[in-house]
Amino acid sequence: MPPKIIDKHTLKTWLLADPATDAFRPSSFAIIDVRDDDYIGGHIKASRHHPSSSFAVGLPYLHAELQEFPVLVFHCALSQQRGPAAANMYIRYKEMIGSYKTPDSEDTEQKSRTEQTVYVLRGGFTEWQREFGKDERLTEAYDEGYWKYF
Repeated sequence: MPPKIIDKHTLKTWLLADPATDAFRPSSFAIIDVRDDDYIGGHIKASRHHPSSSFAVGLPYLHAELQEFPVLVFHCALSQQRGPAAANMYIRYKEMIGSYKTPDSEDTEQKSRTEQTVYVLRGGFTEWQREFGKDERLTEAYDEGYWKYF
């Protein structure tokens, strides 16, 4: 199953959701930023940096770190190559490790894992920073000068 697409306004709503409601909150989803050297200039608040250049090698550790989250949002600069590729790699990895479980397995860890929905952020961080770069509730370490020409 390919990843779904999420737009920046929906993600903004999730990040700013009131914890008193049943809406998504930062504790119920994770944002994975797979930019490499282009990570400078800011990032989405509460995102986790897992560069695409080492993504495949770190996939088992990333999976262990993220398995508790029901929703994952991947992105890169434009979310045209690295972000979607990382999301697909993550999905394939989950399918692969799931296929190793035998039908009679009593693996309680496997049974307790949360089902996950995987998204890719449309437009990536480039689009995100255009609208929300200066909003400190949504973006950390933003360098306006870096993004001046993007």
